[in-house]
Amino acid sequence: MDCNALSEEADSDLVKAETILRTKGIRARSKKASRVTKEGIVASYIHLQGKVGVLVEVNCETDFVAKNENFRGFRQKTSRSISRGAPALCESEDVPGKLIEAEREIYKAQVKGKPANVTEKIVDGKLDKFTAQSVCSQQGFIKNPDVTIKDLLNGKIAEPARTL
Repeated sequence: MDCNALSEEADSDLVKAETILRTKGIRARSKKASRVTKEGIVASYIHLQGKVGVLVEVNCETDFVAKNENFRGFRQKTSRSISRGAPALCESEDVPGKLIEAEREIYKAQVKGKPANVTEKIVDGKLDKFTAQSVCSQQGFIKNPDVTIKDLLNGKIAEPARTL
């Protein structure tokens, strides 16, 4: 029934249908993101014969979800991705302004002598790369580096609830 309704809403246009689905997913994700997540899993992952370890806390709304194989698989994939990059911070907002400014000055010195408009683009690109390496949520997922950990999490939030 949902597919029929979507087909009618999109006038049988697949591109328009995809846009509608993505929009609904974003709305659903924003509604779910405001809910309290008091259950979850704290788990460890040891990589490279004990040389790198990760302790990850992934929260959810209920203990039923925390025990779900899908949730556990997400936690395992996330911890492996994190172990690969060794980020220092969880979110972009956690990066101190002083650190960003210090990095910006270093990058400006590295591209000294280039035109001003080019310099700013290069510096911004280097800062984006620095953030992606330093912040857990901005890291690329191990199996698909084009997808960030935050994108992966948002995709999980937008998924419909599954029964056990």
